[in-house]
Amino acid sequence: MTGPTVEQALTRAHHQEWARVVADLARRFGGLDVAEEATAEAFVVAAERWPREGVPPNPGGWLATTATRKAIDWLRRESQRDAKHQAARIVYDDTPPEPTGPVEDDRLRLVFTCCHPALAMEARVALTLRLVGGLTVPEIARAFLVQETTMARRITRAKAKIKAAHIPYRVPSADDIRERLAGVLAVVYLIFNEGYLAGEGDDPVRVDLTDQAIHLGRLLRTLLPDDGEIAGLLALMLFTDARRPARVSRSGELVTLDEQDRGAWDRTLIAEGNALIRERIEAVAAGGRPPGRYQMQAAINAVHTQAPSARDTNWSAIVALYSRMVLIDPSPIVRLNRAVAVAEVDGSGAGLAEIDRLAEVLDGYHAFHAARADLLRRLGRGGESRAAYDRAIGLAGNPAERAYLTRRRDQLAG
Repeated sequence: MTGPTVEQALTRAHHQEWARVVADLARRFGGLDVAEEATAEAFVVAAERWPREGVPPNPGGWLATTATRKAIDWLRRESQRDAKHQAARIVYDDTPPEPTGPVEDDRLRLVFTCCHPALAMEARVALTLRLVGGLTVPEIARAFLVQETTMARRITRAKAKIKAAHIPYRVPSADDIRERLAGVLAVVYLIFNEGYLAGEGDDPVRVDLTDQAIHLGRLLRTLLPDDGEIAGLLALMLFTDARRPARVSRSGELVTLDEQDRGAWDRTLIAEGNALIRERIEAVAAGGRPPGRYQMQAAINAVHTQAPSARDTNWSAIVALYSRMVLIDPSPIVRLNRAVAVAEVDGSGAGLAEIDRLAEVLDGYHAFHAARADLLRRLGRGGESRAAYDRAIGLAGNPAERAYLTRRRDQLAG
């Protein structure tokens, strides 16, 4: 096996096996450093040997065995530098893991360790992308527009805090997993949003981050298949990512939902999202937990994707869904989105009245001013609309959004 086939096998193995190998080594050897280093070395060896020797019949097993050898070598080197750790570090735990949570999977332990609430959010994101997603430090640094040395220090400090604070490498108990899971999902969604609508930099979309977030969502879905919010978040990301091909014009300008070429949407991703929504509707109807915020957001996106054109959108259904969502999450952002939907049902004046109630809390948020600008434009209040566009442009960090808002402002009469 040579050429692109080997490259494809390496890519597939990295996607499927990285987190599994890191998680297994972290449990057996008791440290994230050795797990990360040994797994990375195993993939380097694979990249060198597989083109010559062929892809092994069981790539995951080959990588696990190679990484284990590398871990033992790594620990022997470390023990020679610090003899007091020799006995403790050379002998590793090769027994099956003790049940410490509702799901017995080392990868889930790894996810919950990386997303521990004792860590700062930026540290949780960096650790998750490195240890669970397998992105290199330069890749993570590039995605978040920081120096490689800065990102490396961030990851090193996070691992040191896990060790110093004795953060347990385990899944939370069944009693508190739901509370902790919310933090895990927040990390995944933050990664997705940073990729889908980058807050800074020259790239309007960072596919490496959106792909990683969806990969993490699929992993969580595999590990906790009955959790509705995991299914909801995955569906939400799939619906959103399905629109990516139509979201930025050739000139680099944002294309809003009502102007997008719906024929360019990825129907495979939409079908997968719809299947998850149907599953959740059936589960709730059968007496399951009521839907949370991610399931509600996914349901709203499902209404959008089902409409053959923007004018066919069932805005009344969207207003009803947002009204239910406000009861779950009464944040200003949710109320802003509901107000935009209200404008489609009850008119621009009604929507603007709701939006203006949020002025004090959302004054620093570009989407608030962009929504006001659009409704003021529809109401014929050109001067006020221009001022709102100017404010939105000044606050927007994404180049595609700035280009879109500038064009809309410049189209105003006078």
